[in-house]
Amino acid sequence: MSRLAELLADGRDRGVYSGAAWSVGDAAGASDRGWTGTRSWGGKRLDGSELWDLASVTKPVVGLAVMALADAGALRLTDTVGDHLPEYRGGDKAQLTVHQLLAHTSGIPGQVPLYREHPTRAALLEAIRLLPLTAEPGTRVQYSSQGFIVLGLIAEAASGETLDVLVRRLVCDPLGMTGTGFRPDAEAGRRAVATEDCPWRGRVVVGEVHDENAVVLGGVGGHAGLFAPLADMERLGRSLAGGARELLRPDTFARMTAVHTEGLGLRRALAWQGQDPEDSPVGRSLGPDSYGHTGFTGTSVWVDPATGRYAVLLTNRVHPSRAGDGITAVRREFHDRASALARATDQPFCGVD
Repeated sequence: MSRLAELLADGRDRGVYSGAAWSVGDAAGASDRGWTGTRSWGGKRLDGSELWDLASVTKPVVGLAVMALADAGALRLTDTVGDHLPEYRGGDKAQLTVHQLLAHTSGIPGQVPLYREHPTRAALLEAIRLLPLTAEPGTRVQYSSQGFIVLGLIAEAASGETLDVLVRRLVCDPLGMTGTGFRPDAEAGRRAVATEDCPWRGRVVVGEVHDENAVVLGGVGGHAGLFAPLADMERLGRSLAGGARELLRPDTFARMTAVHTEGLGLRRALAWQGQDPEDSPVGRSLGPDSYGHTGFTGTSVWVDPATGRYAVLLTNRVHPSRAGDGITAVRREFHDRASALARATDQPFCGVD
C-alpha cells in the first residue's frame, strides 16, 4: 500500500468521508492512483468507476470553455456583462468584465443561499441580477459562485449553446472525458458517490448536484454541477500538466494560469486558485506558481508547472453531513506526500485540489 493509499484509508477510518479516489502524475500518466472505501457509509465498495460531484471544480472547467471561446473570437476578456446580457444593462453589474468574473474581483457577493427564498430558476437568476455589489470591482478578491453563474450565462449568450453542451464540446470531447457532464442520467447516477443527507431535500443526495443553488438552476451552472469519474479527472490533470494544448493556444493557457490578483488579498488566476503563501488548501509543498481548485464536496485538482505534475483528490467529505473540517488536514498531507513521491521517483508532478 502506498503512502497516499495509507493516508486516504486512514481518513475513511476517521470518518472524514466514506470513500476517496486519487491520482498523481504528469503528462505521460499516473505514478500513483487508486481508491478506497465505499460509495456511502454501509454502501457498495468503490471499484474506480464511480461518479463524483465535483462541486466548485466545475468553475475552472467552465473557465477553460470560456477561454476557448476567447481563442475562437466569440468573446473577449474585456467584454462586459452588459455586452452579452441585455437584462443587466443599466444596473450595477453592466460594466463588470469577463476578466473580473474569472478572477473573482467583480464585487458580486458569493456563497449566498438564494435557493431558500427563490425556488425557481427565473427567480434565482433575477435575485442574482439584483444582488448589491459588496466590493468595488477590481479592488479585492471575493470568491463568488454567483459571479460564475453570471459567467455561465455569458458563455451561453456568446456561443448560442447551453452550458452543458458548450463544456462537452470545448473541454470534455477534446480530452476524451466521456464520463463527465452535468445532470447524470439514471444509469450513471447509480454509480454516483453519496453526498449529504440534505435537510432541504429530506434525503441523502446521490446522483444529483449537492449545491442547492445549482439544483434550482436545473443542475447546470457556471459554479457547480459537473460529475466525473477518476479516469476523466486524470485526463484533465495530464492535459493541464502538458499545457492543455488540446484546449487552448499556449499564450491563452499561460494567461489563464498566471496570477492576476497580486496585492488584492488572495492569489487568483483566471478561474483557478493560486498558491497563497498562507493557508493554502494544499499546504506549502507545491511551487509558488502552482494552481488548482477545490470543491466543497471534498474534491480537488492541482498542478505545479515547475515540476510538470498534477494531483487529483476525490472524496465525499460532506457525507452524511457537511459539518467537520477533517478534509483540510487530509488534503494538505495528501499534497505533501504526493510531492515527496515526485521527488523520490524523479518524475514530473501536477497537483489537484
